[in-house]
Order: sequence, then structure tokens, then C-alpha cells
Amino acid sequence: MLVLSRYKDQSIYIGDDIVVTVVDVRGDRIRLGVEAPPDVPVHRQEIYEEIHGRREKTNVVPNRRDVRKEKPVVVGSCADFEMQLR
Repeated sequence: MLVLSRYKDQSIYIGDDIVVTVVDVRGDRIRLGVEAPPDVPVHRQEIYEEIHGRREKTNVVPNRRDVRKEKPVVVGSCADFEMQLR
């Protein structure tokens, strides 16, 4: 695992098409902005695990709105994600 330190408003690039930016830091929580092409799925870990758990059982990819109980992820623009630091 590559571990990087970034300050607020700093970014990292993943390949040529994905940019992850530190949008905000509040205590032990950070907000990340993810810019990715529309064909690249972006999910929080718990959502990813739920999608793949269901896919293994049914062999069908569920609709994001069925899996998530909050607003859908905006892919292709700067979407904010909150992550709990451990």
C-alpha cells in the first residue's frame, strides 16, 4: 500500500484520469473529492462490499440507489466522500 500525506486542497493522481483531492479536514474526519471518468465506478468501502456481496449471491449488479440509502455518487465530477480515520 502506498501511503501519502496531503494537506487540504492538495491532490493525488491515479493514472491520467483519476484525481483525488483533500477537500476538508475536521478532527478525525476528512472529505475527499474524486474526479473520475463516467465509466469508472467510485464507491465507499462499505458500499463496494455490499455490491460485490450481492453480486456473488445473485450474479446481478444491483442498482446503486437500491444499495445506498443516501444520495447517489456523482462520477465524472468532484464528488465528496467522508472517511473515518482509524
